[in-house]
Amino acid sequence: MKTIGIIGAMPSELVDIRAGLPDSDIQKKAGFDYYVNQVGDTRVVHVCSGIAKVNAAVCTQALIDTFAPDAIINAGIAGGMNRDVHVCDVVVSNEVLPHDLDLHFLQDYPPYCGIYPADKALMDLALKTCAEFEVKAFTGRIVSGEAFISDNAVKADILNRLNPYAVDMESSAVGHCAYLNQVPFVSIRCISDNADDEGAMSFDQFEKIAAKRVADIVLRMVEIF
Repeated sequence: MKTIGIIGAMPSELVDIRAGLPDSDIQKKAGFDYYVNQVGDTRVVHVCSGIAKVNAAVCTQALIDTFAPDAIINAGIAGGMNRDVHVCDVVVSNEVLPHDLDLHFLQDYPPYCGIYPADKALMDLALKTCAEFEVKAFTGRIVSGEAFISDNAVKADILNRLNPYAVDMESSAVGHCAYLNQVPFVSIRCISDNADDEGAMSFDQFEKIAAKRVADIVLRMVEIF
């Protein structure tokens, strides 16, 4: 039996996934509620990690230790960073990393890696599913940090240093844990705002729309995983 883990940071990022996977068996581990469903011959474990990197890391490690997933999808919304990426477009990670930490501390000390690659097969499956739904999708770097980015100057600094396609608060932590445990991983993020001075207003307007779009994509991926 294959197992796929789905991690979202906020309840709003999981509400449509849980609507599509009703009657879950709920198992509590490390303070998190893991919802377990069977879809064909695949066990699906979906969990709300809470916001930011520590929550995401603890949740991911508990998921791996308890359920031994064959793959992990970090699903949710994010701020757009590339000029070609617009609100309600999707970014599929090819790699993830923190934007608020000198990578020297990760690259020159354990785990001797600061940029965590996504799994090519999961990336291809995500892009294929986006095409099936006629959703405009990009493959690119997703960066994470301990702040909601809604400032033009902060956005410009991150862009100049790292040139990401999207910014969030969890993907790099999920990818970090997946890398250490050698579990295939991908982050799929629908853009809710442009991480600029208008970011908070756009987020409030498009959060639910963006979360629903990601949920549809992830649920379809589960069907064909």
